[in-house]
Amino acid sequence: MAVRCSRRQPALLITALAVIISVISLFIPAAAAWMPWANPKPNATADLLLAGVKKNEGSSEFIDLTYHMGPVLTANINVHIIWYGTWKSSQKHIIRDFINSISAVNSTKPSVSDWWRTVQMYTDQTGANISSTVTLGKEKNDRFYSYGKSLTRLSIQSVIKSAVTAKTQPLPINPKNGVYLLLTSDDVFVQDFCKGACGFHYFTFPSIVGFTLPYAWIGNSIKQCPGQCAYPFSVPDFIPGLKAAKSPNGDIGVDGMVNVIGHELAEVSTNPLINAWYAGQDPIAPVEIADLCVGIYGTGGGGSYMGQMLKSPDGSTYNINGVKRRFLIQWLWNYVLKYCTGPNALD
Repeated sequence: MAVRCSRRQPALLITALAVIISVISLFIPAAAAWMPWANPKPNATADLLLAGVKKNEGSSEFIDLTYHMGPVLTANINVHIIWYGTWKSSQKHIIRDFINSISAVNSTKPSVSDWWRTVQMYTDQTGANISSTVTLGKEKNDRFYSYGKSLTRLSIQSVIKSAVTAKTQPLPINPKNGVYLLLTSDDVFVQDFCKGACGFHYFTFPSIVGFTLPYAWIGNSIKQCPGQCAYPFSVPDFIPGLKAAKSPNGDIGVDGMVNVIGHELAEVSTNPLINAWYAGQDPIAPVEIADLCVGIYGTGGGGSYMGQMLKSPDGSTYNINGVKRRFLIQWLWNYVLKYCTGPNALD
């Protein structure tokens, strides 16, 4: 006997699907959802792990950044950029120069490539190290805000899908050595932006994108929360009297983004599928290689002190050199030494 469907069933199915998608979006982990400093609600898990700190730079024998047997990026890493929104060419050049500096071994020391050596220490289960070669891959512009000026975590994945499935000049699909960097311009609001995250990394769902691709999102905070996400080049309102540092490339929002990009690239390389290197017992909220060193940029850094940094002749603040530019990038956790390290260390 044929079974007839009522006209209400399609509508009910659509409503149910919408509810399911909404619920799923609530459970996408904020992997490395991160702010550079001055977050009034710090990561409680990181605070617990750092309870055994002996000195500055996060040193502690009690912190165990453990390998959980998942893959890391051991093949040459290609960083594919999606420029979402309106971008100046000068802004793009700053970010491209940072990525191109990661593998540039001839830069003036302390260099970006020296900073990346801490990331290279991490290995997979075969003992293969994370690649020393990080190259700027293909780029895709979405200057028409295809998914609007307000993005959720799920719509971020839809933006990536559009970029890798575009009819003209799609981004290459590299599940094993590609990192997809979604950068949103200063007029785009992203779920949780400024409320606890300046950037985060995760991986795409095959049900949405068709592939499992490691990605990171970072936003330009200059119009929304520069005191949180572009610190120390802008300072938060709740710390009166604190003087902002001069940014090394003359663009507060983008210089702040470069710091977050460095944070996320280090973590997506060491924990691309959220099952490789992290501390703590909770893979839903992992504490990763860069989380343990938030706010540390030089020797003596810890608490509210960023550490010994460098000054350019024009008075701008930085701690590492790229091929053409200078940058301020936070230090990373060295799991062998059990403290945060960076190439501008005085000791």
